[in-house]
Amino acid sequence: MEPEAAQSGAAEAQEQSAEPELTTSGKFKKRFVGKARKQQQQKTDGASEPTIEDSAVAIRDASKGSGSSGRPRIANQVPDEILNNSKLNLAIEQLPANYNFEIHKTVWSVRKAGAKKVALQFPEGLLMFACTISDILEKFCNVETLVMGDVTYGACCIDDFTAVALGCDFMVHYGHSCLVPVDVTTIKTLYIFVDIGIDIQHFIATVRKNFERGSKLVLVGVIQFVQSIQSARRELELDYVLNVPQAKPLSPAEILGCTSPQLPKDENALIFLGDGRFHLESIMIHNPDLPAFRYDPYDKKFTRERYDHADMHSLRKHAIETAKKAKRFGLILGTLGRQGSVSILEV
Repeated sequence: MEPEAAQSGAAEAQEQSAEPELTTSGKFKKRFVGKARKQQQQKTDGASEPTIEDSAVAIRDASKGSGSSGRPRIANQVPDEILNNSKLNLAIEQLPANYNFEIHKTVWSVRKAGAKKVALQFPEGLLMFACTISDILEKFCNVETLVMGDVTYGACCIDDFTAVALGCDFMVHYGHSCLVPVDVTTIKTLYIFVDIGIDIQHFIATVRKNFERGSKLVLVGVIQFVQSIQSARRELELDYVLNVPQAKPLSPAEILGCTSPQLPKDENALIFLGDGRFHLESIMIHNPDLPAFRYDPYDKKFTRERYDHADMHSLRKHAIETAKKAKRFGLILGTLGRQGSVSILEV
């Protein structure tokens, strides 16, 4: 592919191809009750001490007064004894300051679950931090940890089946969004997105240097940089008409190699915040006529990206023509177990 530079500037564009609670009898009981029922129960029992149910009602009433929808909301705040634990905070300092592994939240979740053996699953790019995080959790949660050896490649690759087979009762999945809901996993699961802090002002300056004011721009990226996109959006929307799309169940601005939105035809350019092309190619295939650019937050390079749609169509057409000549087909299923492949086979 031939280079095609965008306007020069700060970084010029370069061409590059409420789980229920069990009683002692084994039956489930409700953890929360209605306000009226609770007040009646307190009158009957003569209880005066506030309970967790009372706290939930107080939170709900406060939200009504603040103009919210009034739906009950239960706080899940990390206790101060964990947030202010000096030894824990010192251990966290061993991790990069701009990587948010949400250690306090993880410690609290593992303790609250009463876990004994925790599986840690990392994508390849974060595996270098596995041993440090493992040591922290073992020390401050009094658990055994197991680092999954097969690195993950996407949000659909959560390996809860293997974790259960290895005797784990809790799993922490790093670096991906909740594409597989926690209520369908076979083990208690915590997703840690691992937000990565970047030089947002350099990104903003780069966009302003390469695009005219009033341009219609689309901002997307991977989950690690979604917060940075939202922060940059507040400044960039003063000069541009911005579109931060959402392809549910993903977060706004987030795209995956398998999931991306179809965009309006009148957009001027697509800007992808992240390293690599795997996720970017998904939205480029989905929107073949939209010029695409990529800002790499690590080396701060801004590049014009292209995809050979004609070649893709040619390859697929050739595969279809070849398949027409076949008499017997063999189906190969992946081992992810989370993309519906088994259901498709059965149908």
